[in-house]
Amino acid sequence: MSNTLGKIFQITSFGESHGPCIGVVIDGCPSGLKIDQQKIAEDLARRRPGQSLTTPRQEKDEFKILSGVLNETTTGAPICMMIHNEDIQSKDYEERRFTPRPGHADYTAFVKYGGLEDYRGGGRFSARITAGFVMAGSVAKQLLKTIGVKVSARIIELGGVCQEQEIIRRLNEVQEKGNSVGGIIEGTALNLPVGLGEPVFDNLDGELAKALFALPAVKGVEFGTGFKAAKMLGSEHNDIFEMKDGKIQTKTNNAGGILGGLSNGMPLVVRVGFKPVSSIAKEQQTVNLETKETLQLQTKGRFDPCPIPRALPLVEAMIAIVLTDFSLRSQVLPRALTKR
Repeated sequence: MSNTLGKIFQITSFGESHGPCIGVVIDGCPSGLKIDQQKIAEDLARRRPGQSLTTPRQEKDEFKILSGVLNETTTGAPICMMIHNEDIQSKDYEERRFTPRPGHADYTAFVKYGGLEDYRGGGRFSARITAGFVMAGSVAKQLLKTIGVKVSARIIELGGVCQEQEIIRRLNEVQEKGNSVGGIIEGTALNLPVGLGEPVFDNLDGELAKALFALPAVKGVEFGTGFKAAKMLGSEHNDIFEMKDGKIQTKTNNAGGILGGLSNGMPLVVRVGFKPVSSIAKEQQTVNLETKETLQLQTKGRFDPCPIPRALPLVEAMIAIVLTDFSLRSQVLPRALTKR
């Protein structure tokens, strides 16, 4: 398995859904950053289960910083953060060990690892491990704040609807029917310097897409006008340059803030499409991996009707991690921060 992301600001993910703990190690974080642990806790609370219209699995997600921080300030050493798994119920997974759930990685993981993978709750393929991404992303956002960069995300579509009241109605509807829906989240980053990215194979949009596709359920990523650009004329899509307040910028932002794989100083705009949650209460067909018998499976357990509400901090985290890595590569962020 490849469990690392980034080159200078590099994160390593560890743990499984039903193991003793999950967490992340951050290598390359500059020394001198005053860590606001309340900000990390707030980001974790945004992805935490047990809220309205989410899985009833109860996890406090109380994190511990084991290394790399002294007197609330980063030392330059690897930062290790972890969360104990508490509300674990593995019985259902033992009972259906050899009946892969449609839409999940049960079958592919079983074949790839010879049946030796941790299958409980999806193991390494579970969305549970994304809590580690959120912790690393929170540190990254705090680093980016020192150079004036702000990362945020918002829901633009859920289950085919866009307005808040319709979204709530749609979620209740699919939950009552034992089904699920997906949606689209738009992530943005403001005040980026020009030139972040490393062509040709480490371009900014490519690395962002790689990071975002590491999130479970992501099936599509687009920047700026995205696929709509294929239907536009060059004269329509080209972002015209202009001078404003002594700075070069563009009148429109069809490129989504990236030209030639490099940030162009305009707002970074990326939309992320999530498929419906694969675990649903409806009965579905599967195959027993031992007997090769076709049978019907009704998934038992605790799951969300939609991944979108809890995915907002995940999108922010992955964007922030990649931008921090490139800011360090371009020396926009120094390896050591001065005392503030």
